[in-house]
Amino acid sequence: MSGEDGGQGRIGELLRDHRESVLDRWVALVVAGLRGRLTEGELRGELTELYGLIERAAGGDGTASGELHAALADISRSRARQGFSPSETAISVFTLKQAVYEQIENAGDPATYTAFIAFSQSVDDLGLVTFETYAAAREQVIADQAEQLLELSTPVVKLWDGILGVPLVGTLDSARTQVVMEALLEMLVDTGSEYAVIDITGVPAVDTEVAQHLLKTVMAARLMGTECVISGIRPQIAQTIVTLGIEFGDIVTKATLADALAYALDHSGVAVDAKAGA
Repeated sequence: MSGEDGGQGRIGELLRDHRESVLDRWVALVVAGLRGRLTEGELRGELTELYGLIERAAGGDGTASGELHAALADISRSRARQGFSPSETAISVFTLKQAVYEQIENAGDPATYTAFIAFSQSVDDLGLVTFETYAAAREQVIADQAEQLLELSTPVVKLWDGILGVPLVGTLDSARTQVVMEALLEMLVDTGSEYAVIDITGVPAVDTEVAQHLLKTVMAARLMGTECVISGIRPQIAQTIVTLGIEFGDIVTKATLADALAYALDHSGVAVDAKAGA
């Protein structure tokens, strides 16, 4: 947005001379579009800052354009984090055109209509900046949420002194394997556990790729001095493993989590009386 031509100069004068009326109308339009998601006071604060920068840019201030883009970017990122839609975010920019056009109509100056065309294009450019920043921020929000879900879906729990449990549910891919390994190794450092039970009861299918991911996790734990036991080997999964020729080598596998825990307890020197709870 530049004030080099006379047209933009006219818009700059209009914005300066009718500041309160244009700003009031702009705020009212945005308030109506957001339907109470932000208070009028909050919006007025944001839009007053933007209005001042737009007024300076239209008046020929060369430094105002960069400040304006930065301010719009901050607002767009804030809207994305707060869960506003793209339309609700862009409305804060595009409604300025309506507010300015209404003021031009009231003034009845034909020459200003020509200037408004260039001003409208400048506002469209600002709207594009707003949308691009919003989209990037929203993608980051989604990526952060996905990472948090990964961490929640791959807990490492203490089953017994010296024994950890890693219950897996859903598909095991490269990203999730990395999260599992990091969580397991961090817990091993904290607890010094000698056994880890990786339960795949909730994993729908085991193919060569899933098996490789499991082996990576087991090998990483072994480097920390921990023996892993894989439980949840259902008949269908056992058949698939044999058919695919997948080799788990000397890794202990058990049908159920209870069997795996019993194995780990036994090799830890803990005697468990199976009739104690009867």
